[in-house]
Amino acid sequence: MTFTVKSEIYTFGGRLLKLSHQSLITNSFMDVNVYLPSQYFNSPESLVKIPVLIYLSGLTCTPQNASEKAGLFGYADKYGLALVFPDTSPKNLPIAGSKDSWDFGESAGFYLDATKEPWSKYFQMHSYILKEIPLLAKQYPKLDFTKKSIMGHSMGGLGALLFFLRNNSESHTEFQSVSCFAPICAPMSVPWGKKAFGGYLADESEWAQYDPTQLIKKYQGINTSDILIHQGTKDGFYSGDINQLQPEKLVEAVKGTRYDGKLNMNLVEGYDHSYYFIASFAGEHVLHHAKALGLV
Repeated sequence: MTFTVKSEIYTFGGRLLKLSHQSLITNSFMDVNVYLPSQYFNSPESLVKIPVLIYLSGLTCTPQNASEKAGLFGYADKYGLALVFPDTSPKNLPIAGSKDSWDFGESAGFYLDATKEPWSKYFQMHSYILKEIPLLAKQYPKLDFTKKSIMGHSMGGLGALLFFLRNNSESHTEFQSVSCFAPICAPMSVPWGKKAFGGYLADESEWAQYDPTQLIKKYQGINTSDILIHQGTKDGFYSGDINQLQPEKLVEAVKGTRYDGKLNMNLVEGYDHSYYFIASFAGEHVLHHAKALGLV
């Protein structure tokens, strides 16, 4: 698989690469941005393998949103880790109505593998992140996808929790750490999740495998590194008429599990759902992952 470089931007000592490629999993062209820190270019080939931090974006977003607004590059260069910003779904699909709604269809992939037609041919975002994103290492061989962590915002925060809880087991650690900004914690209980799961998944029995409050109760992975979450109290999706995020349900779900006492839930007064919020705590999150990846 070849990743085509659409542009290369120098920033904070490293380079942001805006890439695209033909995905065999989503049957579409996909965009992905990659930040290579200065260590990627300045260290001898034989001495350096760069750990990877994957950032998953939220509803309506593309790889550009976090690249331009999250304020992550300076911290990534400080600790010597790469950042990967996948897209939120396949785009420009031959599916009627795929662009009609901002919270379902294009830009709203929910990081699951769809089982209901016509979505199932394209919306295989869970498999795409797990299987095709690591192929970046073939083109950029200093990237070390055996040492990777994951973070995300809103729908992407849900995705980050899913990847960590679903893919770390008693015998294998796929992700070293996880953190989230304002994640959708209990999708089976809220309108966003019900709409997505009902639209993408063929049977309601499949829903629980994409709900962190259900997954964390059964988690048996050998990796129990702390889960870091920040949630703003003035977030309209949390404090408005409908609480789409439900962090309290995740706090309740961890009680009596292997994660009891290991959920670092921070309710921060006055912050909203925006990238101003994310940029305010970006340093704490990158440090959290840098420690888990052995860079601090």
